[in-house]
Amino acid sequence: MRPSILDPLFASVSTLNGVGPKVSALLAGLVAPAGAEDGARVRDLLFHLPSGVIDRRRREEIATAPEGVLVTLEVRVDRYVMPSREARSQPARVMAQDATGEIALTYFRAQPQWLEKLLPIGETLLVSGKVDWFNGRPSMIHPDFVGSAEDAASLPLVEPVYPLTAGLSSRVLRRGVDSAFAKLPALPEWIEPSVLKREGFPAFADALQALHNPADPSDLGLTKPSYRRLAYDEFMASQMALALARQNARKQPGRILGTDGGLRARAEGALPFILTDGQRGALAEIYADMGRPDRMLRLLQGDVGAGKTVVALLAMAAAKESRAQSALLAPTEILARQHFAGLARYCDAAGLSIVLLTGRDNGRVRKAKLESIVNGDTDIIVGTHALFQDDVAYHDLGLVVVDEQHRFGVHQRLTLTRKGRAPDLLVMTATPIPRTLVLAAFGDMDVSRLYGKPAGRKPITTVAVSFDRLDEVVARAGRAIEEGDKLYWVCPLVEESEKSDLTAAEERADVLRQFFGDKVGLVHGRMTGPEKDTAMADFKSGRTRIVVATTVIEVGVDVPDASIIVIEHAERFGLSQLHQLRGRVGRGDKASSCVLLYRAPLGETAKARIAVMRETEDGFRIAEEDLKLRGEGDLLGTRQSGLQSFRIARVEEHADLMEIARDDARLLLATDPDLASPRGQAMRALLYLFGKDDAIRLLRAG
Repeated sequence: MRPSILDPLFASVSTLNGVGPKVSALLAGLVAPAGAEDGARVRDLLFHLPSGVIDRRRREEIATAPEGVLVTLEVRVDRYVMPSREARSQPARVMAQDATGEIALTYFRAQPQWLEKLLPIGETLLVSGKVDWFNGRPSMIHPDFVGSAEDAASLPLVEPVYPLTAGLSSRVLRRGVDSAFAKLPALPEWIEPSVLKREGFPAFADALQALHNPADPSDLGLTKPSYRRLAYDEFMASQMALALARQNARKQPGRILGTDGGLRARAEGALPFILTDGQRGALAEIYADMGRPDRMLRLLQGDVGAGKTVVALLAMAAAKESRAQSALLAPTEILARQHFAGLARYCDAAGLSIVLLTGRDNGRVRKAKLESIVNGDTDIIVGTHALFQDDVAYHDLGLVVVDEQHRFGVHQRLTLTRKGRAPDLLVMTATPIPRTLVLAAFGDMDVSRLYGKPAGRKPITTVAVSFDRLDEVVARAGRAIEEGDKLYWVCPLVEESEKSDLTAAEERADVLRQFFGDKVGLVHGRMTGPEKDTAMADFKSGRTRIVVATTVIEVGVDVPDASIIVIEHAERFGLSQLHQLRGRVGRGDKASSCVLLYRAPLGETAKARIAVMRETEDGFRIAEEDLKLRGEGDLLGTRQSGLQSFRIARVEEHADLMEIARDDARLLLATDPDLASPRGQAMRALLYLFGKDDAIRLLRAG
């Protein structure tokens, strides 16, 4: 049950003064969390923080008004310059002056009657807004305030500015916020006293008040104690939810997996290469987890091409030593088939049986596979989500390996392991994630980082080329094909759309076929599974030498003799995604190259991204730089990522608080596993406040 003290905050915004059905509907679209079916609540309004302030304290004269700074001018309205009927898209200008010069007050799509009422000719008025200078002439577009000196006296000198939606005025929103504060109860403190004191955090209600009523623009700074307090609260709720998920998963007793290491030694002996130090270090941590009776919950982070699949194979061999089965889950069928093909040759040599199960299997083939799984004749089962359908029963599932975990969230992690007797869970990602984001998404797991690349991997030369030189790139591709090379050519979209000028994959393939004929293949997300398989098989066999693809090839596709990748519109991709794509080459013994084709002129962020790509191949450094450049919002290049987004906290600004919150959450659960103490009860209120109700249900389920 939600603590009754929170009831006023969970009331509908329609219970607030001045919020009728129309405003309530507008607020639901603006402030309610994604997926909320019952509209906006009082809490949501309090968490809708100002994005800036209007500072009316700066009074200036027209001639000396600085560019782009919000100022207040005292002016006399002189005349109107209205657009002609033929030029309706042009703005209306109201010319006004003071003793130092003239300014144009500019309005788009303004009705003449409205302007005449707002700015009567001959009146002396105060106007506030940003001044723009063009060819020595000042203008102010849509002043945020126009009125007499008496009107201005009733306005706050510093006024918060809120994100708004069409049809909702800042005045109405502010009235709602003030009414919401009247309902804010005195909540018990959930932050550990020493943390509260050390960080200089104000009380929860005081922090909210300070942010909604700034006395100066700097009061909204992300590093101010009030903002950091609320960011910490949000991180704390998130970390406590993850810690509860971890506690719940660990309540089911695990089992000891792995015996004398004989099967592992055979599997390792079947490999045509020697393990790297990074692989040995990660395996030592995994074997130690598997050898304990507690369940393993481990994330294995490896850079592109660091050799995670081999680590998974040896972990699965350890499970077989205890006669347990392993399931390897991949996010796409292409990747599942590739894992199966890659592992099968080693499994045969090591004496492990392996089967591929996908949604494409049906009839007698599927029935035979399911029987081999339930009878225990199969040791390793590779597939997509089909592995966890109701009709798939395992003989004894001891280990679940999930590849590219950022496609699955925390709750999917829990459901994946319900097929066996509390199987161990090993999650792998080739997307290097900054430490802070690892804590945000995987705070319920232990983490291994796999550094280094297998011996023999050649460095990749990365160059940036403007679209003006496209002919040169095509000519270079032709020479590479003649020399026996294979190329990826990546485009951002499948087909041309009116909304975008991005060159489509289909169109690019048509252009390249004019040069290279049937040596050009095509792979994109809208093709069926068999069509993608055929296209990739043609590329692998060499029937096609160049494959034009969308980002469907971003993760895991492995063609060792492909040595060149061209990425069109590189400026549109995030750094981590560029790094993933580049990782498709450099997998064989040939020197490889990556060509970043960009459309000039480049913005500052795009320039910085391309510079980082040319400087380093270290995925972990790239991930940290990407976080700085664009924040956590879409770092992994996928909207359905397991990474949660935060309403208030900014991961790149508040990284230090995430670590503190993680440690504090685990410490509190260790001393108060049922959250029954006074601080534990306060923590329950925090979980509800930030929408982590699921975590409370885990507590009850335990």
